[in-house]
Formats: sequence, C-alpha cells, structure tokens
Amino acid sequence: MILIFDLDDTLYDEASFVDSGLEAVARHGKRKWGWDAEASLATLRAVLLRDGRGKVFDRWLEAHGRLSRARVAECVKVYRHHRPNLVLFPEARRMFDWYAPRCPLYLVTDGHKIVQRNKVDALDLWDVFRRVFITHRFGLAATKPATLCFERIRDVEACDWSDMVYVGDNPTKDFVGLSPLGVRTVRVLTGMHADSKALPGYDAQYTIQSLDHLPDVLGI
Repeated sequence: MILIFDLDDTLYDEASFVDSGLEAVARHGKRKWGWDAEASLATLRAVLLRDGRGKVFDRWLEAHGRLSRARVAECVKVYRHHRPNLVLFPEARRMFDWYAPRCPLYLVTDGHKIVQRNKVDALDLWDVFRRVFITHRFGLAATKPATLCFERIRDVEACDWSDMVYVGDNPTKDFVGLSPLGVRTVRVLTGMHADSKALPGYDAQYTIQSLDHLPDVLGI
C-alpha cells in the first residue's frame, strides 16, 4: 500500500494559516505605517469574516486611506512569504507513527509554491514523507484533479493504481480524478469542506470523521 495525504485541512487546520498570515500583515502595517497591530488584526479578521479572502487587504488599506494596487500586492507578498505558526492535528501525528513503518508515505498538495513550502517547513513534514509534491511546481495544469503527481508516485513505486490510497478533505477536486483509476480514496470531514455536499462522482469511496479512523477503512 502506498499512502498519500493532502495537506490543507487534512493534516492541520488551514484557518490557522490564514490567521497567521493576517497577523504578519498587521505587523507589517505597524512597521511600515505605524498602525496599531492589534487594531489592524481585528479589522482584517472582521473583513475576512464578512467578505471572505478576496478583498481583505483592499478594505483594510482603504480604511486608512492608503489603497493602491502596489500596496495590496505588497500585503499579498507578506502574507504568502511569512513563516506561519502551525500545528498538526494530533491524529495526523498518530497516523504517521502508525503507518510509517508499514508503507511509503507521500504528500500531494495544491497551492502557491512558496506558501506550501513554508507550511511544510512549519509543520516539520519533510522527513515524514518519502517525497512532497507541490503540484504548482509542475505548472497549473498539474493541480488536482489532474493526476500527474500521482502518476509520478506510481512510476517511482512501480505499483498499480489499486495499490495507492489518497486521503483528502475537498470533494470538489481531491478524488474525482483518482477514483476512476482504481485509487482508494478517503475523505476526512475536517476543515472548511467538512459539510460540503459532493457532486455525483466527486466524493471519495470512504468517508471518516477523523484520521484516527483511517485504519478502520484500510484494514491496517
């Protein structure tokens, strides 16, 4: 068995990364413009809750009369390049300890190359996995549901698709490309997609409440 994990909201709470990034931007506002960091963070969190991620920095800068494309881009760069403060789900660590002696472990994650690398650094995951695949390193066409990174794992391991298991959380993309190939797919109900209803053919073959239940569906 080749066991492959998603990252965001599968192994840790992605909301903690978002909040860590907002804190970094609030500190940047303090350093560059002298704005109170605590007040800035409260504003950024409130805008995020009200409007979502798309215009958080625009609204914050606009409130200070400093809105410009250049300053928004500056904030996005700070957000993306910051060193986040992240913590693994305890059950993720338990699964690594359980499966590492039993089968090869891999990570396949979508997202900005620097952002995802910093997350892996913060979670200290490089030595956990035989290899970490950040799909954006191979171009946008390699992002899930594309199977390019999984094909590379299959080639390295010289295994059949049916020997592979992918554990993720997002039913809009994580499983739809893999299940038809015979990959065993497992959806964990954590994070922002926990209550999402999958379109026909998009959900995983198995659904679990937490990673602690993974051995129950894999039989090992």
